[in-house]
Amino acid sequence: MILPCIYAFFASFGFSYVFNLRGKNMFYAALGGGLSWFVYLLFAGCFSSDVPQFFLSMVAVSLYSEYMARKHHSPVTVYLVISYIPLVPGGGAYYTMEYLVGGETQLAMETGIHTLFVAGAIAMGIVLVSSMTRILAAYGRRRREKQESSESA
Repeated sequence: MILPCIYAFFASFGFSYVFNLRGKNMFYAALGGGLSWFVYLLFAGCFSSDVPQFFLSMVAVSLYSEYMARKHHSPVTVYLVISYIPLVPGGGAYYTMEYLVGGETQLAMETGIHTLFVAGAIAMGIVLVSSMTRILAAYGRRRREKQESSESA
């Protein structure tokens, strides 16, 4: 289980170089890639499909990215985009096209639908955490403003 996570870390590290990240951001973004694959493997036997694994992995990676962005005063996308590289369903898209070109319509449909579900799970994980973070930040701002106004009165 550890070796695939190390591979995901180095793959993410390579992409962080391609995306022109420098310094500590390269390491922390790549660490998110290793985390994404670790969480994916952690839930390997828990579900009948791998779609919930992708969703839970993206929730963990999104939380990690939000935390790192605030800690290092960087945009969330610096960490998020690199961190979900190991989860991108590129193989599913490739095999869907291969089956279509080969005339295997049934396999193409099955693979394509599964790929869409995986992509949807990834997107929903990001949206859920991003929305909750914004809601909590707005709540914290309003609470601070309310305390400041009551203290000044």
